Amino acid sequence: MKILGIAGSKRRKGNTAILLKEALQAAQNEGAKTELVFLDDYAITGCRGCEGCRESYKCVINDDMQKLYPLLLKSDGIILGSPTYFYNISADMKAFIDRCYCFEVFDEEDRSCWVSINEALGGKYAAVIAVCEQQSEKDMGFTPEAMSLSLQALGYRVIEQVKAFNLFKAGAALKDYDALRRAGEAGKKLVKTIRLRKELEGKIRLSYIQGMGENS
Repeated sequence: MKILGIAGSKRRKGNTAILLKEALQAAQNEGAKTELVFLDDYAITGCRGCEGCRESYKCVINDDMQKLYPLLLKSDGIILGSPTYFYNISADMKAFIDRCYCFEVFDEEDRSCWVSINEALGGKYAAVIAVCEQQSEKDMGFTPEAMSLSLQALGYRVIEQVKAFNLFKAGAALKDYDALRRAGEAGKKLVKTIRLRKELEGKIRLSYIQGMGENS
């Protein structure tokens, strides 16, 4: 099982990174293989709405996002983490999400009908971590929803949202034991959910095979 963490913060030792690492460590403790990528290490331009992906389901823009697509496709689950910038996700996270547009397939005559690549392949699972320097959830704005709703549209079931407040100074999250606990629980829950799905999938297949044998 592979869990991919994606950090939308430019601070490699910042609070978003700390909480993402905590979630990934918990996932690793549950037996998953994990990887953390920082979007700031990749040159990713915004989606230009060219619809070049319509037939191939692959983005035609040749930049570093092409390095991330295989990681997304191979992962069983992902954890997105972003600080709050002006009531929303960071620019790096926004560009990354927009470039996942190529995973969406629309009906040619009615764009209200659409299916994601992940849905077609059976669905995946995710968690999100949102960090805010203020103490009020109002000041976090759309940060958690911007990640969660986008993931849902991309065929991920978001099993947990971690909202961490009053974190500004780099490293402050190390002393926020409640946020650390919740991040760890999110990583653990993500792995347990994926494992449950795999176990159930195996049981259902076995049940159908046995049922077909009995009815033959």
